[in-house]
Amino acid sequence: MKRLGLLFLAAVVVIGAGVAIFLFKPASLPDVSEAAAKLPTGQALIDRGEYLTRAADCVACHTTAGGKPYAGGLAFKLPFGTIYSPNITADKETGIGNWTDAEFVRALHQGIDKAGQNLYPAFSYAAYAQMTTEDALAIKAYLFSLPPISAEAPKNELGFPFNQRYVMRFWNLLFVPGPLQPDPKQSEEWNRGAYLVEAMAHCGECHTPRNLMFAVNNGKKFAGAELQGWKAYNISSDKQTGIGSWTDQQLFDYLSKGHAEGRGSATGSMGEAVDFSLRHLTPEDIKAIVTYVKSVPPQTSADKAIVEAEPATLTASTAYAPAANAATQDSLGLKIFQGACASCHGWNGEGLQTPYASLKGSRTVNDPDGTNLIQVILKGAHMTTQQGRQSMPGFANAYSDVEIAALSNYVLGHFGGKQSAITPDNVANARKQ
Repeated sequence: MKRLGLLFLAAVVVIGAGVAIFLFKPASLPDVSEAAAKLPTGQALIDRGEYLTRAADCVACHTTAGGKPYAGGLAFKLPFGTIYSPNITADKETGIGNWTDAEFVRALHQGIDKAGQNLYPAFSYAAYAQMTTEDALAIKAYLFSLPPISAEAPKNELGFPFNQRYVMRFWNLLFVPGPLQPDPKQSEEWNRGAYLVEAMAHCGECHTPRNLMFAVNNGKKFAGAELQGWKAYNISSDKQTGIGSWTDQQLFDYLSKGHAEGRGSATGSMGEAVDFSLRHLTPEDIKAIVTYVKSVPPQTSADKAIVEAEPATLTASTAYAPAANAATQDSLGLKIFQGACASCHGWNGEGLQTPYASLKGSRTVNDPDGTNLIQVILKGAHMTTQQGRQSMPGFANAYSDVEIAALSNYVLGHFGGKQSAITPDNVANARKQ
């Protein structure tokens, strides 16, 4: 028995030592020399890096509203605390100006910073891990070509045990893939689309639900999720709750222009993705994205934003009451829409001044939950297009929670034919996002 006890103790010590080494041993740096040798030099490298940096949409997460590009500080409010994006300019004190090529690649592929500390997956390294080393180095070259900006990001606000970075090594072991391998059974266009969607644009980070460990649940790939108070809608090929009924042209237009006839315009984080990233891609790359996304198996989601037949008549006199006893609220919603919205959107939702104001077919006005509709009314929408800057002002300071709830219910009924029950409390909660 004593011998068995000693053997058991020895086994515990060995296992404990192995775990300690796994958790605390400094992460090794990759050899990037072979990849670096394949890259062009000078302006050609910087141009390639600029294109890839846009494809990866780095600026969206590393720039605050009204702040300088890539200077960091954007807050990500998560269930376990708040994480702030770092400064990724070439500033040597507050940015990544002292990082080597190998350290930068390790951060993108393994989620480990210069000091060997684990990063948090609010940074999309689980997607970027599938990026080629050559592309990662090109992105670094572009970032280092920009003027350095001195900006210290706020400290993360995380409680125990989430503030213990070393535990992320277990997470990485479970959820961080290797480089994306081409599928020989698919076309070159499909494989290009897969690389852009999975490794670069990291679409799944927003459009795929998370599991209990906050990793994307690929068993429900592209089934839609809610993040930072916005809905990222189902973009699988499901015809009811996804994009299965969209034509290739509609999806192409939506991604490249932020608007598609009969589908409305992109807003919120999707509007940012178009503005900062997707509209800058080549038509060939947008087409490749369309090809890949439309091949993703359908996922039926709980999302109720199904675009059904339009209400028979869309006029000022045919206000849809969200509930039989809600005539007063509906009248208030109609009054606000008439005064603040009709001159741009029109009573038929076709958009009077620009197609970007069209509401016809938009998921935003067909979702009875009104999640994105409330946010758009509160915060507005802005996008740069070939026709110039398209803007809708926010009305957060112009109307009360009661008024915005009434307006939301009216819009959902009038343009989506949906019976909704948005309350002032829903609006108050949205203001906090």
